[in-house]
Amino acid sequence: MYAIVEIAGQQFKVEKNDEIFVHQLEGEPGTVVEFDKVLLIDNNGKINVGKPLVDGSKISGKILEHVRGDKVVIFKKIRRKGYQKESGHRQNFSKILIENITVKGGTRAKKVKEAEVAEEETLNS
Repeated sequence: MYAIVEIAGQQFKVEKNDEIFVHQLEGEPGTVVEFDKVLLIDNNGKINVGKPLVDGSKISGKILEHVRGDKVVIFKKIRRKGYQKESGHRQNFSKILIENITVKGGTRAKKVKEAEVAEEETLNS
C-alpha cells in the first residue's frame, strides 16, 4: 500500500515505515504530524484517485530530526573583467517517519462508482 501526498508544496510517494526528507516543518523531534492532502492511494492494486483530494484519508507520521542538506555552491564570473563571486546555501529539512496510512473514503467512492455504472447500463438499454 502506498500513497501520493502533498507535504509543504511538494508531492511524495510514501509507504508505511518510510523515512522521507521534507522542507523543514514546525515542531520538535518526536512530534506527531498528520497530512490530509492525499492525492492518490493504491491499496493492493485498488487505486483511489482524488478529485483533487481523496476524501477522509490521511497520513500520520513522526518528526525524527531536523537536519541540513548538502551545500549548494553558487559561482558567478564575468570573463575578462576580473569579476568572481562565490556563495553557498544549505537547505533545512525535517526527517519524517511515516507511521500510518488511513483510508476512509475508499468504500464510499466504490459504491458511488457502482451506482453510476448501473445508471449508465439502464440508459444504454
